[in-house]
Amino acid sequence: MNISSIVVQTLPKFIDQVVQDLKDCEACDYHLHDEKGRIIITIEGEGVSEELKKLHVVEAIPHVIAADMQMAYSEDELEQNMEILNNADVVPKMLNDETIAASDIVYNGDLRKKDIDAFADDRNRGL
Repeated sequence: MNISSIVVQTLPKFIDQVVQDLKDCEACDYHLHDEKGRIIITIEGEGVSEELKKLHVVEAIPHVIAADMQMAYSEDELEQNMEILNNADVVPKMLNDETIAASDIVYNGDLRKKDIDAFADDRNRGL
């Protein structure tokens, strides 16, 4: 099962009509809208092709300027990723390696926040 959120855009003067048409439409579920003409809906389908068919129904509603997918959820994709995560080694192999002494393991913190040039200098000095 796939579920996707869609932002539908219309002109503010047509908002009430488009919202009602979306509520009456069996291709989607209406959730909310604002005064600028943005409407949030969701569509569901057994697969991407079914979702795309429903999206085309929404796009064909009079006064709909655009209907764009913003977020998608797929049960199959979630199950595949959960299997990968459940089978993943969460502890780095070197921490379970009995031939490496704990005192030889050096943690330098988060490299994304560390000055790479300073890191290279430390390595060259043997630190």
